[in-house]
Amino acid sequence: MDARVKAAQVSVMSNSLLVVLKLFVGLWMGSVSVISEAIHSGLDLVAALIAFLSLRQASQPADDQHQFGHGKIENVSGVLEAILIFIAAIWIMVEAVKKLMSGAHLESVGLGILVMGIAALINFFVARYLFSVAKATDSIALKADALHLSTDVFTSLGVMAGLGLIKLTGIQVLDPLAAMIVGCLIIKASFALTKEALLPLIDTKLPEAEEKEIIDIIRGYQQDFVEFHKLRSRKAGSERHIDLHLVVPRDKHVREVHAMCDQIELEIKHRFASSHVLIHIEPCESDCDACKTTCTENEK
Repeated sequence: MDARVKAAQVSVMSNSLLVVLKLFVGLWMGSVSVISEAIHSGLDLVAALIAFLSLRQASQPADDQHQFGHGKIENVSGVLEAILIFIAAIWIMVEAVKKLMSGAHLESVGLGILVMGIAALINFFVARYLFSVAKATDSIALKADALHLSTDVFTSLGVMAGLGLIKLTGIQVLDPLAAMIVGCLIIKASFALTKEALLPLIDTKLPEAEEKEIIDIIRGYQQDFVEFHKLRSRKAGSERHIDLHLVVPRDKHVREVHAMCDQIELEIKHRFASSHVLIHIEPCESDCDACKTTCTENEK
């Protein structure tokens, strides 16, 4: 099984457990902050399911209808997850305002503190696992899921702290106030996720640091070509697509040029996994000596 799909399954199972636990305890206590955490985990469960289904589809090879693969499905799922999180945050804040206006009274505060502590612990370890797999596979869908769970860790700790203060001081209004803070944190996370997931959908180029590494790899073979230009890059899920035009001396044999291009492609793919590199070869048409031998000054 694909490591990304397996990690998504772990997220689905952990979120399912936490939704049931938080919702039961939140309703038992009458705590809007604990119920808001249950809703948050419920949206995370939906997001984890979306990530699981999208990763399973994104891992499929290219076909006749999707000749560049299915990588962008990951980005679509990331945008959907961000929208769901934003909706959940608005709902939480509306409910918190209602609770502030109507008054709050909690039962079994200690039980709520215990559940929030357990939730924070589970989400911490699952998020670390998802982040490690996301980094190894460069998966935006898994990274989005890990970001959700990381946010859950802090919100759960925040609710736990609020419940602790209620237990110590008896100030019930701290419960909806804690829920409003949770909502604000979730909104912030949703905006960050939307930006990261959306940019590849409009074919934004790779980050400057990654393009510089690609250029450095190409320039490592500068003794065998004249210059290169029209370097383009984009990302689809965990896949990178890179293409460029390479100008070579007009008397260079096609076998030599082909072998050089293979080496450039292999080196780029070794540095960036799941890369697709396309090199368009052009013979040098100038009358300068560089077209018969090579030159050392290359341009992007």
